[in-house]
Amino acid sequence: MPKNPRVVLLLIIILTLAAVYINIPKVKIFGIEVAHPRLNLQNFQRDLEPKLGLDLAGGVQLDMSADMANIEEKDHQSAIESAKNIIESRINSLGVAESNVQVAKSAGKYRLIIEIPGITDVDSAVSIVKKTAHLEFRTLKADAPPEATLSALPENFQSSTLTGGDLKLAQAAPTQASQSIKDPGYVVNLQFTEEGAQKLEQITTDNLQLPMAMFLDLEPISWPPPIIQSIISDGNAQITGSFTADEARELAIQLNAGALPLPLTIERQTRIGPTIGQEAIDKSIVATALGIVSVAIFMIAYYRILGVFAVAALLIYSLVVFAVFKIIPVTLTLAGIAGFILSIGMAVDANVLIFERIKEELRTGSPKHDAFFTGFDRAWTSIRDSNVSSLITTAILFNFGSGSVRGFALTLAIGILISMFSAITITRNFLRVFWVGKI
Repeated sequence: MPKNPRVVLLLIIILTLAAVYINIPKVKIFGIEVAHPRLNLQNFQRDLEPKLGLDLAGGVQLDMSADMANIEEKDHQSAIESAKNIIESRINSLGVAESNVQVAKSAGKYRLIIEIPGITDVDSAVSIVKKTAHLEFRTLKADAPPEATLSALPENFQSSTLTGGDLKLAQAAPTQASQSIKDPGYVVNLQFTEEGAQKLEQITTDNLQLPMAMFLDLEPISWPPPIIQSIISDGNAQITGSFTADEARELAIQLNAGALPLPLTIERQTRIGPTIGQEAIDKSIVATALGIVSVAIFMIAYYRILGVFAVAALLIYSLVVFAVFKIIPVTLTLAGIAGFILSIGMAVDANVLIFERIKEELRTGSPKHDAFFTGFDRAWTSIRDSNVSSLITTAILFNFGSGSVRGFALTLAIGILISMFSAITITRNFLRVFWVGKI
């Protein structure tokens, strides 16, 4: 960050204008319809229309039956878990979509109940979930740089002849040392078809001691890729890497998603409306606006000119957070909006800590310039510690929660991170340029 506050102020203005552009709503002005902007960079495209969850905008529900005719009974649970896993991955591939995918079993038959928010076109939803998972094993390119063997990048690999169609089964298992140690590591055992075994033998012969990557639907899994340690001629391979039980099971499910083709038949497809009425949504918006206005009035009434700067920083903060939500994109549910509102309160709290520290310094007779720097320095540790503890909580909620709980945790975490930037950079720079004056 530049040290010159005028340069920082210019950067803040540019950031604010960019956030305003991203947040342009879809409206009609004098009969002319203004659409949401789009980002079309070389490797990054985004439709910047806000994504709303099932509770706010409704979506599509699909009830699909799984055909287990060609899958052994002992592998039924693994196959349905693989299908569930890959569908969730596809739906969330462009952001946190907060889809709801459930496995149901009745009379020995398996079904997947899938709810996708923000989609009104049933055909579009079907195309997402019915696409066959594509698993492929890739080898290092001949022209890859020498360091690629140590720090491999996905672009350093090329497709081989070995695919998910050559894999019979992937299964997580404890290491052979499990009997002698208290907390064993886990491995993933791979069993290939007869044709797959022949391909694997040739690949391991040609690429001995080199990495071999695994890609599912063109996305790398288990990164960094494992190293080929020996020539494998019997079609039975093993992936090692100090996996925990959960990590090994997750990798096995991902591999089986491409190895065990599971036909899904649509039994029922339904458009579902918002679970929260429009009146409740309108009241929530009014409550949010009243809360922000009340906080702004309090800050200005109590802190005077300092409060004005805090409110200005808070407005910029809100614009930036919402712009980040649209870029990721984050699917907003009522719980996610609650996380956003809570983060606004935490952003105000940081300003209160800073201003109170500055006022303490002024009461001891310190000059405005010294009070400003000392106040910020002493408030920073309290702001840092409180926000880090909150981030730890959001990480736990995101890791162990699901659905709207994860949405709440994500929006709160994003808000907290940007609130730290807002308090330490935006508010600080406003005060230094317009209040202290000595720069």
